[in-house]
Amino acid sequence: MAYEGYEFLKIRVDRAVAHVTIDNPPINLLTLELSAELVRLAGEIVADDSVKVILFDSVNPDFFIAHFDVSVLEFLGSQPIPPTTELHDLNKAAEAFRRMPKVSIAKLEGRTRGGGSEFVLGLDMRFGAIGKAVLAQPEVGVGIIPGGGGTQRLPRLIGQARALEVVLGCDDFPAEIAERYGYINRALPPDELTPFVEDLAHRIAGFPAEAIALAKKSVQNAEDLPMVEGLWEESLLFAQSLQTPSAQARMKKFMELGGQTREVELDLSDMVKALGDPEG
Repeated sequence: MAYEGYEFLKIRVDRAVAHVTIDNPPINLLTLELSAELVRLAGEIVADDSVKVILFDSVNPDFFIAHFDVSVLEFLGSQPIPPTTELHDLNKAAEAFRRMPKVSIAKLEGRTRGGGSEFVLGLDMRFGAIGKAVLAQPEVGVGIIPGGGGTQRLPRLIGQARALEVVLGCDDFPAEIAERYGYINRALPPDELTPFVEDLAHRIAGFPAEAIALAKKSVQNAEDLPMVEGLWEESLLFAQSLQTPSAQARMKKFMELGGQTREVELDLSDMVKALGDPEG
C-alpha cells in the first residue's frame, strides 16, 4: 500500500512495521485535520496485510503531540450541546488502533499532553525518553475535562486514584514517574529509546500475524470479561492458534532446532527470535 496524500503524517513500511511520524509544525497541535488523517490511516493499515506493527514517533524533538486545538474547543463551547450518537475522530482513531488485530506503539521523546496523551493511551504500548518525554492531562486547568478518552482509559490503566491525580492536578509527568504509575511501559535513556523500541517492533513483526491478533484479543478480554469467561475465551483462542499453519510450522521447527533441551532452554528468547517466519 502506498500511503499517499497525507499532509501531517510521514509513513514508511519496513519489514512489516509501519513507521508513522507526526509532522504538524510548529508544536504538532492535534487539529481536526490531523485527527481525520489518523482515522484514515487506521482504516488503511487494517486493510494492509503487509503490516503487523505500527510505530508512532514525531519529527519534532520537543513535542509528540502538544494537545488538541483550543481554538476549535472555544468554538464548540459556543454551540448547542450535540447528542452523543457516535465517537468523534480522536476517539475513533484511538479505538481503531486499540481494537485492530495489529500492535501499535508510541515512541515518546517530547511533550504529549491533552489530546496527545489521550491518543497514545489508545495505543497498545508507550515508551518514553528519560529527561525528554512528558505526559499530562491539563484540561481541568483551563476549565474543561478530558474529552478524548482520558477519563476512561487512564483509570483502567493506572487506577482511579492516580488517574485523578493526573486529571485534577494538571501537572506534567516525566517519563520516570509515568513509568512508575503505569502511564507508559518503560522510561529509557534517550540514546537507548529508539534501538529498544525498534527492536521490539521488529521482533513482534517477525511473529505470525494470526498469533499476534489472537494474543492481543485475549489480553484485551481480561479488561472486558469476568475471569471465568475470559478463561473460556482464552481456551478457545488458544485452540484456534494451534490450528494455524504458521503455528504448526513453527512448533515443528522449534523441536527440530533443539527445543525442550537444556542448552536451548537456557536462552529461549534468542531461540524464539531465531525461528523466523516459516511461511515467509
